[in-house]
Amino acid sequence: MIDILLRDLRQPEYIHVLINPLPIYGLAIAWIGLIIAFFLRSRRAQIATLIIVLICAASAWPVYEFGEQAENPVISMADKDGQAWLAEHKDRAEDLIYFFYALALLSAIAIVLPIKWPKCSAPLVIVVILLGAVTLGVGGYIAYAGGKIRHREFRNEPPPKMVEQPQR
Repeated sequence: MIDILLRDLRQPEYIHVLINPLPIYGLAIAWIGLIIAFFLRSRRAQIATLIIVLICAASAWPVYEFGEQAENPVISMADKDGQAWLAEHKDRAEDLIYFFYALALLSAIAIVLPIKWPKCSAPLVIVVILLGAVTLGVGGYIAYAGGKIRHREFRNEPPPKMVEQPQR
């Protein structure tokens, strides 16, 4: 059993699927917690949830990297429609990953800056909440295409048109 687990942990497609809920589900839970902490006016709770927002938003980077490494093995496993959804998933991730990076950076700023300037705490938390909502939407948009790669039961619309890549 340990051998199987260790083998799976060497496969980037397995790691990608294993950790890809963090930037979405983890962020959603942290976002809800941050809203509650904001209304409770608890700076300690805000710091705790900002740290979780930071971790979940930053986790998009390894999810993205393992997804890149998993592309070729997944292409070989996917049917033609799945390959089209994979290309769409990849394009969305490449174009929109920066929302997660911006949210991670903003969360770090919202943790540190109020140490010197306490009055900026509430506005920064509000901006993190707003950017968090946008980033959750972006994450859902990316994941929507990703879920259709291997799950035919989720394909309730035609696949996106595949654009031919120029030869290198």
